Amino acid sequence: MTACAQPRAQGLVRLSAKPGLHGTAIAGLRQSGAFKALFPRPRDGALDAILVNTAGGITGGDRFEADLQAQPGSHLRVTTQAAERAYRAQPGERGRVTNRLNVAAGARLDWLPQETILFDGAALDRRLVADLAPGARLLLVEPLVFGRAAMGEVLHAVSFRDRIEIRRAGVPLYLDALRLEGDLAAHLARPAVAFGAGAMASLILVAPEAEAHLAPLRALMPATGGVSLIGADLLALRLLAPDSFALRRVLVPVLGRLTDDALPRSWMT
Repeated sequence: MTACAQPRAQGLVRLSAKPGLHGTAIAGLRQSGAFKALFPRPRDGALDAILVNTAGGITGGDRFEADLQAQPGSHLRVTTQAAERAYRAQPGERGRVTNRLNVAAGARLDWLPQETILFDGAALDRRLVADLAPGARLLLVEPLVFGRAAMGEVLHAVSFRDRIEIRRAGVPLYLDALRLEGDLAAHLARPAVAFGAGAMASLILVAPEAEAHLAPLRALMPATGGVSLIGADLLALRLLAPDSFALRRVLVPVLGRLTDDALPRSWMT
């Protein structure tokens, strides 16, 4: 007797932003499956979009895709309704998340998802590709939590592959790849790896004023965080923390500065 395939979640959000009469407006929107976009009232001329995974998380075999475009002169700011959860996967299956960002000349895109929480047994592949035109601005953050410390969760079997690619006019600007396999608790406990950290965040800013943020952001960093100016307009930040609460205590002020105190409200709930 052949076993029936278990149902799997799929979702797509394709969103394009353009300048409008009262700030940035929706140029095009397509959404399907278990992935939706909500649009709160505008505050500062930017178009705010909140991505919602109605499946409640990601497990093996799930597929989610976001395709976001900021047209010339627009400002698109994207976040998530809550932390994403990567749950235990069945043997031989992997969840996949693909995010594509396209930012035109004179446009700005803020990619500000809340944390992705890894659960024991998770198997997840995630990829983000950003294509920037000359003169485009990008603020990107990816927070990651290794199990919920308050629940006593310990990750002994995890497979997580993450890749961030940023290109400008087709030329590679930034590339970061992360692969975590096996007993994650033991791996992260090593002093040369994470010294027992339970959460981390990666942040990239591509903007002409990147250098002006270097010293102020370094002043906000604990001993487990660092900020570097990779290029004249490219700033990179990496932060480790004991848990998600400690991570947010540092990350929220950082994002507040880089968004001119316009961090999406879902971050504050």
